[in-house]
Amino acid sequence: MANIIVVEDDPNFNRILSIYLSNHGHQVQSALSAQEAYDKMYNQLFDMILSDVMMPNIDGFEFTETVRKINPNIPILFVTAKDDIQSKQRGFSSGIDDFMVKPIDMSEMLMRVTALLRRAHVANDRKLTIGNTVLDADSVSIMVDSQEISVTVREFNILFKLLSYPNKTFSRSQLLDEFWGVDTTTGLRAVDVYITKLRDKFSGSDVFEITTVHGLGYKAVLK
Repeated sequence: MANIIVVEDDPNFNRILSIYLSNHGHQVQSALSAQEAYDKMYNQLFDMILSDVMMPNIDGFEFTETVRKINPNIPILFVTAKDDIQSKQRGFSSGIDDFMVKPIDMSEMLMRVTALLRRAHVANDRKLTIGNTVLDADSVSIMVDSQEISVTVREFNILFKLLSYPNKTFSRSQLLDEFWGVDTTTGLRAVDVYITKLRDKFSGSDVFEITTVHGLGYKAVLK
């Protein structure tokens, strides 16, 4: 399960890509312009970017160059109607990882996404094992020493995210946007409530703890 942003100014094609990726197990946000993508990426962490090239105001090349200054590792796949060698050369020079020419085969796109995520070490594995604790995304279950700990779907998703990136701090707004949705009217306090519940349920863990980074947010620390 990866968190992917689709940057495409054609609303219909953006929706098609987003739905297809969602139906194959990924969390997907859509942006109709590079500026909208910047705004979403400021408040939320993504594992991969799918981007068009020809977009108003800021094209895919400039968008990629800007992203690469901030995040040199995130996989970027261009999906574009431009099929000339100059565009491909410029795309790879700006920092993309792969290039597909429209019209695309959706199954091929999914294979490329999976390969890029694997190369970037974004766990496409649905199971996360840390010491005696096993998180299984398919069954939405957490086992500690072969005993299941009862959690809600949102509790599971938050803990899976934190443990997938140990020692990485996530702000309360990042967690709220990802697990409640950017249009939610829920306040940041809801994140604190869920973190408290997780701390209570895993207070006896010998392998990790959730710590507060004052003024920033939360992170999982391995023991």
